Amino acid sequence: MKLRFAPSPTGNLHVGNARTLLLNWLYAKKKGAEFILRFDDTDLERSKDEYAEQIKQDMAWLGLDYDAVIKQSDRLKVYQEAAEKLKQSGRLYPCYETKHELDFKRKRQLSQGRPPIYDRAALRLSADEVAAFEAEGRIPHWRFQLEDVTITWQDGAHGELSFDAKHFSDPILIRENGAPVYTLSGVVDDLDLGITHIIRGDDHISNTAIQIHLMEALGGRGEDFVFVHLPLLTGADGEGLSKRLGSLGLKDLKEENYEAMALVNYLGQLGNSEESDISLSLKDFIASFDLSKFGKSSPKFSQEDLLRANGKFLQVVPFEQIKGRLDDLGFTKTTKAFWETIQGNLTLLTDVKEYEEICFSTITPKIEEHDFIEQAKEALPKAPWNEETWVQWTSALKSQTGRKGKALFMPLRQALTGEDHGPEMKKLLPFIGYEKALKRLNGNRE
Repeated sequence: MKLRFAPSPTGNLHVGNARTLLLNWLYAKKKGAEFILRFDDTDLERSKDEYAEQIKQDMAWLGLDYDAVIKQSDRLKVYQEAAEKLKQSGRLYPCYETKHELDFKRKRQLSQGRPPIYDRAALRLSADEVAAFEAEGRIPHWRFQLEDVTITWQDGAHGELSFDAKHFSDPILIRENGAPVYTLSGVVDDLDLGITHIIRGDDHISNTAIQIHLMEALGGRGEDFVFVHLPLLTGADGEGLSKRLGSLGLKDLKEENYEAMALVNYLGQLGNSEESDISLSLKDFIASFDLSKFGKSSPKFSQEDLLRANGKFLQVVPFEQIKGRLDDLGFTKTTKAFWETIQGNLTLLTDVKEYEEICFSTITPKIEEHDFIEQAKEALPKAPWNEETWVQWTSALKSQTGRKGKALFMPLRQALTGEDHGPEMKKLLPFIGYEKALKRLNGNRE
C-alpha cells in the first residue's frame, strides 16, 4: 500500500492543502503504508525551490515524515516516453490552435447554448494546412483522444461514480513548450511509483475520470487504485474559503505561535462525524483516526475555531511536553506549578507573558474602591502563603465588610493583577507574594 501527497511548489502550504496532506499521512500511518512526497513542479516558471523547501519545513513542524521525495522535474524523460507511446498508438494528436482561437471557439459554443467541448478540428487538418501552420511558426500542443466510453469507479467517499467520456474535451497532455501537463505526469507517476490510494478534494472528481482512462491507455488499470474524494473546506458561512483564509499558510500560523499539534487536532477532525478527545501526540491521533467517519458535507473552517482549538490544547498539554516551547519563547520563569495555574486561561502560548508579568514583573494596579482596598491591605495575611491564603483573606474581609461574590473578589483581583479576569486567585496569589501584593494594594506600580 502506498500513498502520496503531491503539492505544486508554486506557493506555501495553506490550511486547505494541509488538511489533504494530513489525511493522506494519517491514513498511511494507520495502514502501515508508504508515504511519498511528490513535487509536481513541471511548471518550471512558477515552481520555486524555496517553496519546496518551505513545504518540507511545514511538514517537519507538524511532525509529518515521508519515505521518499520525488520531483517531477527530474522525470521529464519518463513523461516524454509515455507521450511517445501514446503518439505511436494514435491516442495523442497535435493541435495548432492559439489560445485566442480556442477562447473564441469556447465563447461561440457557450453563446449557442452548447457545452464548450473541443471539436477535434485538429484531427481534420490536411497535410497542407499543417505545413502552413508550421510555416507560420506555430508549435503544436498535444491532446489525448478520449474514446466513446463510460468511465466508472467505486469512490471511497461517494460510492459508485460514472462519467461519459463524450462530455469531456480531449485533454491537453503536452504544452507548446514540450512540458507535460499534470494530467499526464501525475498518471505516469502514480503508475510507476505503485501508488495504491489517492485521497484528495472532490474538485478532482472529473479529473479522475480522465486519469483512469489515461491509465488504461498506458497499460494500467483504474481498478488497481482506491480513490477517495473528500469535500473541500468552506468558510464559516458555508461559502468557498475566502482568499484570505484559503491562503492562510502554515508558515504564518507557526509564526503566530499556534501549536502544531493543535492544528493537527483541528484539521484532522474537520469533516469527521464523530468528535473525539484532544490528542496530545500524533501517535494518539493515528490510533483514533478513521477515514470512513468523514462525511460528504463540506467542513467549515474558521480561524476563530482554530484559535479556540489551540486554547483547548494548551489547557490539557502537560508541562513536560510544552517546556521546550516555553524555553524557546523565553518563558524561563514558568515552572510546572505555575504552568498548571495559568494554562486554563491561555489561547496562544505567548499569553504566558501576561501572567509572568503579573507574578514576576511589574503591572499597574487597578484601584477604584480605595476604602475597601485599604481594609483589604490591613487584613492581608503575613507570609508564608499557600492556596489557603486567599480563602483566609477573603473570608476575613467578608466578615468585616459584608461584601460577597463579585463585589468582594473583583476589586482585589484588579488591584493585584490589573485585570478583570484570569486564573483562580487562590492559586495565583502565592506566586505574586506578600511584598509585591502589599505594594500593589498601596497603588504602587509593582
